[in-house]
Amino acid sequence: MDIFLLILGLILCLTGLIGSFTPIIPGPLSSWLGLLVIHFTSLIPFSNNLLIITFLISFTVFVLDIFIPIIGLKKLGGSKNGLIGASIGLFIGLFIGGPFGLILGAFLGAFTGEFIEKTNFKKALKPALGTFIGLAIGTGLKFIISTVFLGIYFYKVYAEILV
Repeated sequence: MDIFLLILGLILCLTGLIGSFTPIIPGPLSSWLGLLVIHFTSLIPFSNNLLIITFLISFTVFVLDIFIPIIGLKKLGGSKNGLIGASIGLFIGLFIGGPFGLILGAFLGAFTGEFIEKTNFKKALKPALGTFIGLAIGTGLKFIISTVFLGIYFYKVYAEILV
C-alpha cells in the first residue's frame, strides 16, 4: 500500500505542475494533495504544522489566482466585457495552444471585449495588458509553489526512504 501511495503522491505533485498552466486543474492544491497522500504512508511522517502551512499556502495561491487577473484588468481600466472576453479567451486558448494559448487567448479575449466596448485600439490595449500581466503572475506563482511542493516530496522520499 505504501508504494501505491508514494506513486499516487508523485502523480498528484506532477499534476500540480501541469495544473499551474491550466485553469481546470488547481495546481498547488493538487500538489498539496500529493504531500497529504504520502503523509498517510508508514514510511514518511509529516508534521501536522507542515501540512497545515502548506495547505494554507496552496489555498491562498488558489484564491489569488482567481483575483490577480481581475485586479490587473480593473487597475488598468478594464470593464466587464474585458473580463468576459478574457475568460472566454482563456477557455478557448486552453484547447488551441496549451499554456501559451491560455495567456494569448486571455489577452486577445480581454482585448476583444474591451474593443467592443471602447472601439478604440489604444484604450482597449491597456486593460488587455493588465489581464496578461495578471495571468503571467498567477501562473508563475502557481508553478513556483507546485515546484516547491514537488521538491518537498522528493526531499522527504530521499530522507526517509533512500537514506
